[in-house]
Amino acid sequence: MLQLTRKKTAAGGIVGLDIEAGSIAAAEIGSNGSSQVSAAAIEPLPPGAFRDGEVADPDRLAEGLKSLFGRHKLSKSVRLGIANQRVVVRTLRLPAIEDPKEMDAAVRFQAQEQIPMPLDQAVLEHQVVGGVPAQEGATPTVDVVVVAARRDMIASFLEPIRKAGLDPVGIDLSAFGMIRALAGVGTQATAVVDSDGDEMETSEPAARPEQAVLYCNVGDVMNLAVARGRPCLFTRVSHEGLEGIAARLGGERGLSAEHATQWLSHVGLESPLEEIEGDPEIVADARRALEQGVTGLVDELRLSLDYYAAQESVVPVGRVVLCGPGSAIAGLAGRMEEAIGLPVVASHPAALAEYGEDVAARLTLPYGLALES
Repeated sequence: MLQLTRKKTAAGGIVGLDIEAGSIAAAEIGSNGSSQVSAAAIEPLPPGAFRDGEVADPDRLAEGLKSLFGRHKLSKSVRLGIANQRVVVRTLRLPAIEDPKEMDAAVRFQAQEQIPMPLDQAVLEHQVVGGVPAQEGATPTVDVVVVAARRDMIASFLEPIRKAGLDPVGIDLSAFGMIRALAGVGTQATAVVDSDGDEMETSEPAARPEQAVLYCNVGDVMNLAVARGRPCLFTRVSHEGLEGIAARLGGERGLSAEHATQWLSHVGLESPLEEIEGDPEIVADARRALEQGVTGLVDELRLSLDYYAAQESVVPVGRVVLCGPGSAIAGLAGRMEEAIGLPVVASHPAALAEYGEDVAARLTLPYGLALES
């Protein structure tokens, strides 16, 4: 987790905060060590405030955050999730090095060739997630997950958060929050940095099962992560998602993005069209937009699996777990399962059981962000 080094927060919970192009979602966990949700909220975000996982209008975003936190009386201590193209995760195979400083140097040296950004402009962290025992005449090796995020991108998030009167106690990869929410609270690749983005430290990996899981948050964009147990082995952000599907429907029918998204959820992919209430033409158009959208989502799943499979020491993926707003669309998981040939299920944490399916799906990622790594 990219987390600002801070003193412990005062009495009150930590709020996991997830921002999408169309909405802000927040889930608060109390300060008593419990993983139960003490408060939660979802509100629309003004158009143009957020785009492709990055801040587009800091003032509008600050206004939206201030409104949500003021209206719902949430704790001001927030842990934000980020998921965009300016975060890079790579898995490297390196010689097993016991000395931490020597390992850091080896990671940075190798990362210069693997990370497509100047390392002096990035926050960089790594975690050992596996290895290969020494064979006769060979040096033992380890598999290391390396995370890099641009400092200026992180700063662009901090500005509106602080302007809204919030206290950013941490910035986490959304992928890590997703895994924590759905695989249980555990250890992730953790990077702790000071306010200048310098000092870092790493946590130890948890026990690992034989197969990996592909987690997929279907929101305005699609955020994917492969994990073996709790450690993240691979993550990728795709621009395919509900925003594009809703935009196509909205453009055809003259609907707002929020209204188009509601139609997609209402129509789904299971019920016969004649059994769905509403304007028959809009129902038919929504179904067609979903059918086309599924093709794009499945293509991205396959591409991500191919990217992951090209890495060294790959752990086979045994199933796919969906979360996020798109996971609540009836029939989506089944269509994906048919197309990719792996079991696909939509899931959300037990701590969100009291909420409806749509709300629990949207709150899964912020809930995972609120959990301690």
